[in-house]
Amino acid sequence: MAGYKPVAIQTYPILGEKITQDTLYWNNYKTPVQIKEFGAVSKVDFSPQPPYNYAVTASSRIHIYGRYSQEPIKTFSRFKDTAYCATFRQDGRLLVAGSEDGGVQLFDISGRAPLRQFEGHTKAVHSVDFTADKYHVVSGADDYTVKLWDIPNSKEILTFKEHSDYVRCGCASKLNPDLFVTGSYDHTVKVFDARTGQSVLSAEHGQPVESVLLFPSGGLLVSAGGRYVKVWDMLKGGQLLVSLKNHHKTVTCLCLSSSGQRLLSGSLDRKVKVYSTTSYKVVHSFDYTASILSLALAHEDETIVVGMTNGILSVKHRKSEAKKDSVPRRRRPAYRTFIKGKNYMKQQDDILINRPSKKHLELYDRDLKNFRISKALDRVLEPTCTIKTPEITVSIIKELSRRGVLANALAGRDEKEISRVLNFLIRNLSQPRFAPVLINAAEIIIDIYLPVIGQSPVVDKKFLILQGLVEKEIDYQRELLETLGMMDMLFATMTRKETVLPHDTSDGFLENNKIES
Repeated sequence: MAGYKPVAIQTYPILGEKITQDTLYWNNYKTPVQIKEFGAVSKVDFSPQPPYNYAVTASSRIHIYGRYSQEPIKTFSRFKDTAYCATFRQDGRLLVAGSEDGGVQLFDISGRAPLRQFEGHTKAVHSVDFTADKYHVVSGADDYTVKLWDIPNSKEILTFKEHSDYVRCGCASKLNPDLFVTGSYDHTVKVFDARTGQSVLSAEHGQPVESVLLFPSGGLLVSAGGRYVKVWDMLKGGQLLVSLKNHHKTVTCLCLSSSGQRLLSGSLDRKVKVYSTTSYKVVHSFDYTASILSLALAHEDETIVVGMTNGILSVKHRKSEAKKDSVPRRRRPAYRTFIKGKNYMKQQDDILINRPSKKHLELYDRDLKNFRISKALDRVLEPTCTIKTPEITVSIIKELSRRGVLANALAGRDEKEISRVLNFLIRNLSQPRFAPVLINAAEIIIDIYLPVIGQSPVVDKKFLILQGLVEKEIDYQRELLETLGMMDMLFATMTRKETVLPHDTSDGFLENNKIES
């Protein structure tokens, strides 16, 4: 056995995984911190001023969280009914909130009781925002109206009744104090001007509008509703620039990165998509455990907060840059010290003696060399191997199958050992790069242990899952083969065929002409 050849570990490229600058940037967040709220998180808003606290609207409470705190530093709970939205003023000192009873309340961050109460809406208020001059508030409600309020006098200035359904979203221009945008369930997005007392622009979204967003420059408007995210050019009279359909369910929230170069959208399909604002292509995607209702980014994208329907608030903080070690390190030998003599050219009278480099076998190779096949399989089924390098485990299973001893290695295992094998198969069977090898192993396990089903409820449950995965994978392959057959038939009918037809010449003889169809 001196000539044993180690097992060749096959490399399996992961399809679709491309490392880009956006991937590195948006993956540079720590493990998310999850905070449980009292109900579905309908709105999250960051303060534009340091220390960049954020307000979370859930159930009948509005919690103010510090940027790195997991407990609220302040709570506003003086609402008669459910609170739906809360937004900070530009200076971060005031907070305006809307509730289900139709009330709009203004809070001072340093206090607890509301400073102002605006009464005028007859149904739930789902949208509130401060205008650019900081002295007016815009609100939209389920009574189909949009109202403009004066903060110093606590009075209603204007009422707009141009929507024909619930007004569920809105935002004010950051540049012009007289312009603000609203979106409604009547499928329209309207831009209102307080100077004219009516809308100056209207766009047909085509779906109930759940969220609207104005770019900082004021030239572009983004609307979200249904599965669509649409971008409109305000300077061209509301011309549609692009319509994005990258979500599988309703898009509920929109957010812009600090640089304005990336647009984020959250949806009920439990995903957050990141778009480039130049090409409007998806450059990154986040996955969450529940449907997403709200989304917000902190200053310089340092923190991303997502609110979900199950009351969970997911908070991700950006990883801090590694600090350089201030302790001076001991100077090590230069690189030329280690390569000294390696480039020496052999002279005519020199005798060259090669020192053979000893190759060390991996532990699983040693076991295979000594025919300890079960031990070799156990080594590659350790969690450190199956999670970090599953290709090694698959390569050993493939080698055992090639030798014809895979059934012997899998037989005679107790409940704990067979559970590890089943866990690995369940986790990786559906991956196309591993499926050809693992389906064979799964079939062998089912054949071996099917007679002893019923002795362990844990193993029985995993066996049912594995059996379902194998059947589903076989169905997928059957469907793929059928699809390939249909495509081959289509390609065959699309090829150019030559048809020979007789043609009567002037001398009475028939001449064959080739007509291409």
